[in-house]
Amino acid sequence: MIKAEWFYWLVGAIFLLMAAQMLSDRTNPRRHGTAAFWGLLGLGFVYGTWVADKSAPAEPLGAAVLAMVCLAGFGFTGRGTARTTTPGQRAASARRLGGKLFVPALTIPVVALICAVGVKKLSVGGQPVLQKGSETILGLGIGAVVALAVGMALLGERKLSTPVHAGRSILETMGWAMLLPQLLATLGTIFSVAGVGDQVRRITTAVLPDHSLYLAVVVYCVGMFLFTVVMGNGFAAFPVMTAAVGWPVLVVQEHGSAPAVLAIGMLAGFCGTLVTPMAANYNVVPAALLELKDQYGPIKAQLPTAVALLGCNIVIMSLFAF
Repeated sequence: MIKAEWFYWLVGAIFLLMAAQMLSDRTNPRRHGTAAFWGLLGLGFVYGTWVADKSAPAEPLGAAVLAMVCLAGFGFTGRGTARTTTPGQRAASARRLGGKLFVPALTIPVVALICAVGVKKLSVGGQPVLQKGSETILGLGIGAVVALAVGMALLGERKLSTPVHAGRSILETMGWAMLLPQLLATLGTIFSVAGVGDQVRRITTAVLPDHSLYLAVVVYCVGMFLFTVVMGNGFAAFPVMTAAVGWPVLVVQEHGSAPAVLAIGMLAGFCGTLVTPMAANYNVVPAALLELKDQYGPIKAQLPTAVALLGCNIVIMSLFAF
């Protein structure tokens, strides 16, 4: 049986390999801090296996996260020069291949879908081929490996070190912002455990008139939008606003359809993702990778769409969730 932990170990091994490359790259003036940052992340993927099955304490993992925050926050990470093709060579390759360049990227969702729908039904010796409950994430991992092979075959690349160097360059360009969604999602769980949602619920129920259905819908959707703007992640805002308004008011009190209310509420939160620099991997990192003159250009371009979609979500929830 292919286990999800194998995928996490592979991810950890890749981060450790890239950290070793960063450490040996003398073009990066902050190579030691950069290697330590990504090396700690790689070790965390491996050590997390024993934390998950409770055979090892979680405190070292937490200490590693705090160390990574310090390394990034105090500017100990930087960017080197990876050994890769020149811009001219990449432009020539792009002209030669044209639309075929999209094949590796499309391979990932195709393989993930096949694993999640078809391979999950296969078994060998009474055991499922893919670990039960982890078919989607395993499909994503297998799809990434297959896409790497397809990309190397398409480009005629025989050295595995070449995509590793190129991937390391992108990793250094994105930097700590790549981890922001995971950190913010964890923050949402912490807020939920700390009772922030209960406090917001007390405030909203005290302010909202009884049985004011449409006003409650607006409060829930706009609240998801605003919390996502502040926290940078719809998954972080979801437990707070759902515990405050979504479940107790719209589902329990107003007898709304839970799947509809919660799904549309999450979509309202995603509207906030479009307009906040806290969602760095969506809005700030692309501007840096594309070398845009205005780092907030994506946010300015997406603002009208975000507001329009928020209004649509409010209308859809009001019409179809009750």
